[in-house]
Amino acid sequence: MALPSISRRRQYAAVMYLTLLFQACNGFYLPGSYMHTYSTGDELYAKVNSLTSIETELPFSYYSLPYCKPQGGVKKSAENLGELLMGDQIDNSPYRFRMNVNESVYLCTTHPLSEHEVTLLKQRTNDLYQVNMILDNLPAMRYTDQRGVKIQWTGFPIGYTPANSNDDYIINHLKFRVLIHEYEGASVEVIGTGEGGMGVISRADGKKTSGYEIVGFEVVPCSVKYDPEKMAKLHIYDNFTTVSCPQELDKSQVIRERERVSFTYEVEFVKSNIRWPSRWDAYLKMEGARVHWFSILNSLVVILFLAGIVFVIFLRTVRRDLTRYDELDKESQAQMNEELSGWKLVVGDVFREPNHSKLLCVMVGDGVQITGMAVVSIVFAALGFMSPASRALNSILWGSSSTGAIPISLYFVLLSLWFCISVPLTLLGGFLGTRAEPIQYPVRTNQIPREIPARKYPSWLLILGAGTLPFGTLFIELFFILSSIWLGRFYYVFGFLLIVLILLVIVCAEVSVVLTYMHLCVEDWMWWWKAFYASGSVSLYVFLYSINYLVFELQSLSGPVSAILYLGYSLIIAVAIMLSTGTIGFLISFYFVHYLFSSVKID
Repeated sequence: MALPSISRRRQYAAVMYLTLLFQACNGFYLPGSYMHTYSTGDELYAKVNSLTSIETELPFSYYSLPYCKPQGGVKKSAENLGELLMGDQIDNSPYRFRMNVNESVYLCTTHPLSEHEVTLLKQRTNDLYQVNMILDNLPAMRYTDQRGVKIQWTGFPIGYTPANSNDDYIINHLKFRVLIHEYEGASVEVIGTGEGGMGVISRADGKKTSGYEIVGFEVVPCSVKYDPEKMAKLHIYDNFTTVSCPQELDKSQVIRERERVSFTYEVEFVKSNIRWPSRWDAYLKMEGARVHWFSILNSLVVILFLAGIVFVIFLRTVRRDLTRYDELDKESQAQMNEELSGWKLVVGDVFREPNHSKLLCVMVGDGVQITGMAVVSIVFAALGFMSPASRALNSILWGSSSTGAIPISLYFVLLSLWFCISVPLTLLGGFLGTRAEPIQYPVRTNQIPREIPARKYPSWLLILGAGTLPFGTLFIELFFILSSIWLGRFYYVFGFLLIVLILLVIVCAEVSVVLTYMHLCVEDWMWWWKAFYASGSVSLYVFLYSINYLVFELQSLSGPVSAILYLGYSLIIAVAIMLSTGTIGFLISFYFVHYLFSSVKID
């Protein structure tokens, strides 16, 4: 009688577990991925990120310049690991909005600018630094008209230098336009959320709520000269008369020593038909889709060309030789062995251990890890789960007092991640590798290595030439990726990137197989490293293209620190690409050689 009771208890426990698991799956969300609704009059505070520039690539803190500070002091938002590695420094700001309330607000008037502050403001203005503001996880966007074309940017400049003028002018008045969508739906309560962490939500059964969602955040920057004596009498958040952006320079605020700068802003809330899930569409408008499709079609042509060569090698040459060889009797085979030519002559040396075999193992192992990480990241990104990030070369950034420098405490976090995750997984992989059965070669290796005949052309010429084909697969997509990293543009076409990745893997495999077969045909049995570099040589062209991009697309990049950062990042990317593509080519070539010589019956 006890057994049915125990069975029922287990069933109840299973039902309760599944219920809790289902609730947990519905109860956690990533910050920024769940909408917030606000009622009329609710206070919202904009945040400020690091000042950035496409000229120097060195981010600096927003409050490194004489801007107005919040009443409660500057407080950093809860930062996650990704923000720190990107060099982001998100702080609170005094810019306060009240939902659906249009107003013009005074912030503060600075003390007389010192010589150091003037120098810093002029330097940041001349280096085209941008202020990056965030409201409800949306970056501020501004629109400019260049030659009749409407261009959108994120952020706004610190200041500007008019043509035919030696003076610089600071942006001290902002016109915000907040797009809101009226929402009515189920009541949702968010419990215990953090800015950078996960939160728990609870859904009130049967309750309806209404409010406003923020679906757009736009800004128009202005420079306005105020009477500092008059403005100093105001207090923070006092209302004042709305002003228009002046066109005359004498009505704009010049950056000059002993000048007092007053900061103001105005906000207008505009109802919009844009829904919350579509609010990022304005930032991620896909332009140049035809270029992406051209890149894919170009890659397909290369793949078909190489596939034709591989088809000829396998079906017209290798298969024909093997079929004819299998049809002979033993005496005929022995006689044929003496008359063999081409790849069949190196049967006793093809699996001879290569030079620096341990280094090759390490590089292939690293390549497998990098390839696996890239595949998983791009697949998840194509499904809409993540965004790209990057930052490194810390000592140079520390020397420049940039927010891109990683805090020393983060090094301990990274080391903890390394020793607690990467090292155990590496040891586990090594343990499983030692217990796995070794790969059995289909033929024996001779004791005396065979002499390799002299060739008219060195092997490295073929290897360098082979790298052009994988590069032709990805160079168009590479332009968009570099633009997103160095010009601050959004890159989100991960579906195209996933297709390009698949095509790149196919091209690398085909190139390496063809080159390996060509070397074996001229009796060159030292194919191991050549197979690796045949597809890995694409990294050389990636690095050369990065230099070309620096010269022709980043002409405004200034200073040796910026150049060192750019070239350092480019070199790291090139090495990672070499390890990944080289590993793909090597593994495919290894299985090709193994399959090829497993079909040969030579004693």
